Amino acid sequence: MPEPVLPTTARVLLARTARAQRDGRAPSLVAGVVRDGGLAWSTGRGEVPEPHTDVQYRLGSISKTVTAVVVMRLRDEGRLHLDDPLDRHLPGTPLGDRTIGQLLSHLAGASAESPGGWWERTPGGELADLRLGTDDVVLGAARRFHYSNLGYGLLGELVARMRGTTWEDAVTTEVLAPLGMDRTTPRPVAPSATGTAVHPWADVVLPEPEHHAGVMAAAGQLWATLDDLARFAAFLIGDTGDVLDPGTLEEMTVPGGVDASVPGWSAYGLGLQVLRVDERTLVGHGGSMPGFLAGVFVDRDEQAGAVSLANTTSGLEAVVFGLLADLRGAEPRVVDPWTPSAAAVPLDVLGIWFWGPAPYALRSVAGGLLHLGPLPGRGGRASRFAARDDGTWVGLDGYYAGETLRIAGDHLDLGTFVFTRTPYDPEAPVPGGVDQRGWR
Repeated sequence: MPEPVLPTTARVLLARTARAQRDGRAPSLVAGVVRDGGLAWSTGRGEVPEPHTDVQYRLGSISKTVTAVVVMRLRDEGRLHLDDPLDRHLPGTPLGDRTIGQLLSHLAGASAESPGGWWERTPGGELADLRLGTDDVVLGAARRFHYSNLGYGLLGELVARMRGTTWEDAVTTEVLAPLGMDRTTPRPVAPSATGTAVHPWADVVLPEPEHHAGVMAAAGQLWATLDDLARFAAFLIGDTGDVLDPGTLEEMTVPGGVDASVPGWSAYGLGLQVLRVDERTLVGHGGSMPGFLAGVFVDRDEQAGAVSLANTTSGLEAVVFGLLADLRGAEPRVVDPWTPSAAAVPLDVLGIWFWGPAPYALRSVAGGLLHLGPLPGRGGRASRFAARDDGTWVGLDGYYAGETLRIAGDHLDLGTFVFTRTPYDPEAPVPGGVDQRGWR
């Protein structure tokens, strides 16, 4: 069981949630913060029965992340590759030349919505009922981020066909049940909130329709309780159990198409939103469907998350970011103590290396990794590297992600760059050679 927050922290969190429910005019709002695998604090505001943690609300697009987890499981099993064209596994769509990875990251150029009626408010059917055509391809592949509900409908159909079952059965069997999310279902199961729209100019409400979205279910169908959403937040923090390899989850959180070193950015990974908020990187997903708003975001460095569910169509600002900031300010994480560990390479390999005239430090860091980066106060590229079986090292992040580092006695070879022990060492194999007259 997670340790409850301090009473003073609980007051701050309650005040924020209460103001969000009142100012956002949500008929009901449940919210909480997550650490140590579960809810450390939660509350229900408005017309919500107790226990508020067991009332279902619709998750909306958080369903996309659940879908993405199954796709990544198929990848880890070797059943597909992220670079595979969709047509290889789901033939007959106008997006057949777009890759699985592009669909996961909203880079496939698929239209934002499926053709036909407003899918969020009308019952759905089979893939063939969509009658997809060239008009449903609105951008070239990998041209730009373009959020696509249709793309995730196609991924849901891919999951169903590759598993030989329905999308609902696949996500329940492979994700929800193993995580203990027993109150997460495709359709509402009492107790559940009624979806409502709030009039913009008066304090009156209108019930919103609810139905099964058919082939589009993978984009926004699931309903869940606050308890279950908290368990999913713990999963995103790193408590993946047997559902997903931790390295695969880490891969899903890597933002695509942005420079993550720039402050104040927003991006999308593989089924996850990746946001830079208050100089923190948060991963998770927001969700909306007619009558409902939801959010689950975690700070993996802080090992904390926040979750919220409300039954209103619009107008409620995302409360989860404020809850995370409040928790971090009131009860910052106390990190594990540093302890000595064996160096990843012989000590004489570590230390200062020069990229041309610029000094870089090669360090051994926790987990058997190497870190190559500029000296403090100097600009430059930095990356971590993990050992390969053949004696080389592969970049994990930063500019050199995926690149190969080779360590020789007198130089480092990294993506055609040669790092030397002294600036442009004439004894090392510096590309282009070194002027024999030397420095002058």
